[in-house]
Formats: sequence, structure tokens, C-alpha cells
Amino acid sequence: MSNKSNFTRYMRQGSAIVKGTIEFARFVIPYRIYEGKGPHILCLNGVQQSMAMWHTFLLRYAPHYRIVLFDFPNEGKGKVTSGPVFVTLDEQIDILREVIKATGINKSVTMCSASWGGIVALAFASRYPNEVKQLCLASLGTKANDKMIETIKKGSQIAKGDRQKMADTLIESFGQNLPESVKNKIIKQFQTMSEEHLRAFYEHGLFVISTKKIGDLIKLSQITAKTFLIHGENDTIIDHEDVKFLCSQIKQCEIKTIKGAGHFLHLEQDGAFDIYKDILAIPPR
Repeated sequence: MSNKSNFTRYMRQGSAIVKGTIEFARFVIPYRIYEGKGPHILCLNGVQQSMAMWHTFLLRYAPHYRIVLFDFPNEGKGKVTSGPVFVTLDEQIDILREVIKATGINKSVTMCSASWGGIVALAFASRYPNEVKQLCLASLGTKANDKMIETIKKGSQIAKGDRQKMADTLIESFGQNLPESVKNKIIKQFQTMSEEHLRAFYEHGLFVISTKKIGDLIKLSQITAKTFLIHGENDTIIDHEDVKFLCSQIKQCEIKTIKGAGHFLHLEQDGAFDIYKDILAIPPR
């Protein structure tokens, strides 16, 4: 097992940004640190999303916090260098721990996530309850609802070469509220996606529908971090009642609902990150 970090420091808009890469087990994990003197925030992407999804969040909060972004394997420039393309939840927890060690994140960290990233954050907070102070988890429930199962099954029946139909199926199912520019990016992403990333995406979908509920994977009662579940009012693949149930299983938990937003709430509304003002107290300068 090797853990090698290479730093390149440069300045942008007066703030130091550290770019690095972690080589761990069978993975290569790129990361960025937006250096600040405030509390530490670690952001976890959704499936097949990259660090770029946090651009608006960074513009708003980077001046007040020390923010770490990274790409899991099969996201952005994250890679699997050997073995199966599918990355298990246990492996993702181990990767998250390596990112925390390599980037010097302290134990009062807030983890912000989108979709599947929230599962990893919950699993980590359950296994290492003393290392996370707060969780802000967007677009997360306990199980795949009927719409999600229907979408995954429909996607599995599409011919591998029909990338356009794959993108259209995803957008029609739970991305209908996205701006046209974002829809076009999703279409382009599928058209240029490697066979390895496509296979990982497919295998992840099968894993999601084979898992009955989060409670089968994670001991939710072990989580001590203050938790916020951020839910889009019009999310078609995460049922609000399921979000309420998940909230009831975590000791300190609240639900924040974003009106008019769907599953990709961070990409649908520029103001979606406004809700974090109620969660992340801006530290005094």
C-alpha cells in the first residue's frame, strides 16, 4: 500500500489552492484544498459527478472556510488502477479516511455531500463518530424508490453504444428541472464516458437496487454528528417520507427542504446553496 501526495501551490483570487494526488491501494485520488483559516469542510460528489459540481458552493463559502474537494475512482480524474472497476462501500470509506489524513482535515470537520456521497459520509460518521462534527447531506434517502428502480432497469436494457438514449433516460427520469446547459453537459458526459466508467455506473445501479435500505449497510444509531438532510421538493427518486424516516433514525437530525428543486438541486438552482447559510455559521474574520 502506498500513499503519495504531490503538491502544487498557486494563487487564485488571493487565496492559496493546493492540488494533490493520493495513490492508495488500487486507486488514484485527485484532490484540491482551498486554504482558509475558518472551519474545515469536506465535500463528497454524487455518482459520476466531479469536483466541478461544487463551483457555486466554493464561490460563496471558500473565503470563510478551509474546503477540501476530491474525486472518488470513476469520478472526474479519479482512477481504479487494478482489480474490479466497482468500488465497494468499505473501499470508499477507506479512501475518505486517506483523503482526510493526506489533507490535514481536523476532527471538527463538516461533510457536505450530494446523493450517493451522503451514503459514504454516513457510513464514515458511523464507523468513526469522533471524527465528524456535522453532516450536510443533499438528495439522500434510505432506499431506491419505484422511480429509481424503474430508471436503473430501463438503463440496463439500453444497448451499450446508444449513449444518447442513456443520457435521455436519466434526464427524463430525474433531471427534467436542469438548465439546458447542464442537460447538454450530461449528454456530452455519456458520449465521452469510457467503457470502464460506464460499467462502474451500471454496476453501481445494480448495487443500489439490490440494497434494501441504508440500515442494512450502516449503523445509523452510531452517528453522533449533527446532521442536516437537504431535500429537493420535486425530487422524483427520493421520497419525502423516506427522508423523514431516515431523519428519525439519526440522533441529531433536521430536514431542510428546497422549494421547486429536484434531485440535482445544486445544479438546478443557483440559490440552492443559500440554505447552507442556516447550517454553516460564517466564522468571524
